[in-house]
Amino acid sequence: MRLKSIFTAIALLSLLFIAIGDRLLPKPLSTASLQTRTTLNNYLMGLFPQKRFRNPNQKTEKAVQQLEQRNQK
Repeated sequence: MRLKSIFTAIALLSLLFIAIGDRLLPKPLSTASLQTRTTLNNYLMGLFPQKRFRNPNQKTEKAVQQLEQRNQK
């Protein structure tokens, strides 16, 4: 039971350090908090693939470009 309480306290302090440490703590610790949050954010964003949206007008735009190229000749 005591181990669970210690783990909970460490997890809570870690979350507080990451979430608001750069606003409340003195300079060396605030910089570390900001860097930790930035690193975690970049890591989590890297886990998800970037979604590329398809252009629904792609065929039409290509056809217009081909017509323009034919008219210029």
